[in-house]
Amino acid sequence: MFMSSPSPLSPPSPLFLRRALLADAIVSGATGLLMFAAAAPLAGLAGLPEALLRWSGASLLPFAAIVAWVGTRERPARAAVLAVVVANALWVIDSVLLLALGWVEPTALGYAFVLAQALVVALFAEAQAIGLRRARAIA
Repeated sequence: MFMSSPSPLSPPSPLFLRRALLADAIVSGATGLLMFAAAAPLAGLAGLPEALLRWSGASLLPFAAIVAWVGTRERPARAAVLAVVVANALWVIDSVLLLALGWVEPTALGYAFVLAQALVVALFAEAQAIGLRRARAIA
């Protein structure tokens, strides 16, 4: 029996949204663990305060768990996804402000780390917003 692919006219599945959420949860959890467990050596390399790295890492762990929970729902709740998108957007804004306002004096590696993680988080927020719009088309 042949399996047919979805028609371009058929409504998209919320699978894209769920995958975007789960990828965010995995990356956030891994980054959080790294920042929390290795704050001291990372602080030396990045020129970022150890406490900032440790507390930022600690804050990512429950965030990752919540995002994973939302991403495992058959139909993630719109309000929950919007909350994740807003939290991600705030993380990006805070990351940019951290550097732009001179709150820290990172090394070149520290600048690269802060900007790279902000970019990744921005991409997750965008993917989740796209997934939310696609999933809404189903309803």
